[in-house]
Amino acid sequence: MIHKMNKSSIDEVVNVHLKSFSGFFLTFLGKRFLTLFYKGVIREPTGIGLVYLENLGNNKVIGFVVGMMNPSGFYSRLLRRDWFRFGIASIPAVLKKPKSVFRLLRALTRPSTTPKDPTVAELSSIAVLPEYQSKGIGKNLVNAFIQEVKKREGKFIYLTTDACNNEPVNYFYQKIGFKLKRSFETPEKRKMNEYWYEIC
Repeated sequence: MIHKMNKSSIDEVVNVHLKSFSGFFLTFLGKRFLTLFYKGVIREPTGIGLVYLENLGNNKVIGFVVGMMNPSGFYSRLLRRDWFRFGIASIPAVLKKPKSVFRLLRALTRPSTTPKDPTVAELSSIAVLPEYQSKGIGKNLVNAFIQEVKKREGKFIYLTTDACNNEPVNYFYQKIGFKLKRSFETPEKRKMNEYWYEIC
């Protein structure tokens, strides 16, 4: 059921993202931007992308997880390599909301807050189609991500998620074994929780 993400699955991954993250910033940036981002993840040697297929005879993607080893510099490398296409893809969002350009630049540069350690992985996004949730798919994807990080000699995984009005997601990570390391507030006043998982 779980396979490595490849170029042929990107369109479906973007579809799952759009259906799972309504109202989120990356969704606001649009389908074209998301396509570039997920292609960038699987193109990068440190990138990790896994998809959950509906069944063995059907290639329909119903869930995915993405992240990367040693995330420091990943987003800036992504921006440098495809800056023109990312710029073109973000134009509709910036025209709708001009101030979003500052948030976009912060997200893509991710300077001092990103760990500079080759044994640390970031779990940057996980989603399951709404109609397939509560079936253990998310847990299986996270466990597969953990195993992939372990294969790459990783020792820790971290992630951030909303602290407010997000109890099921926070409980999900805590139940799997992620430990809350800190809570913080973004420049947009969005309260976040940062979780870490130690690989034994």
